[in-house]
Amino acid sequence: MKKFVQLSLLTLALTPALLASELVSANSLPQSVSPANASVYIISPVDGATVPATFTVTFGLKDMGVSPAGIEKKHTGHHHLLVDKDSLPAFDVPMGGDVQHFGGGQTQTTLTLPKGQHTLQLILGDHHHIPHKPAVVSKKITITVE
Repeated sequence: MKKFVQLSLLTLALTPALLASELVSANSLPQSVSPANASVYIISPVDGATVPATFTVTFGLKDMGVSPAGIEKKHTGHHHLLVDKDSLPAFDVPMGGDVQHFGGGQTQTTLTLPKGQHTLQLILGDHHHIPHKPAVVSKKITITVE
């Protein structure tokens, strides 16, 4: 029991250092390469559509495959959705909480948004949530929620 307690205390003491180490290495991860002709796009709703408050967004991907986060496989990635964002996230670090992550490999989602105009845009992330090089980014679409 004494060894278990000592090991537990050692683990607790090292946890902040391990987390800091992971953050440093996350910032130095190489970008995965995407094919030059790869593209990601929003299948629905279409640009300019009027939608109800709750609606489905369907993601499309061409010349790449979908793979869950954490699974390293050449020319694959998973979707990240930007809602009402004026700018894209940094391309050389993992995407954070300012985007919606679909790390399970999902190809659609249901959104509920308030009335008014909104923008939607997709960006593909690799197994570490880092955009590919070159980045695979959709056209930004505008929708109106009624």
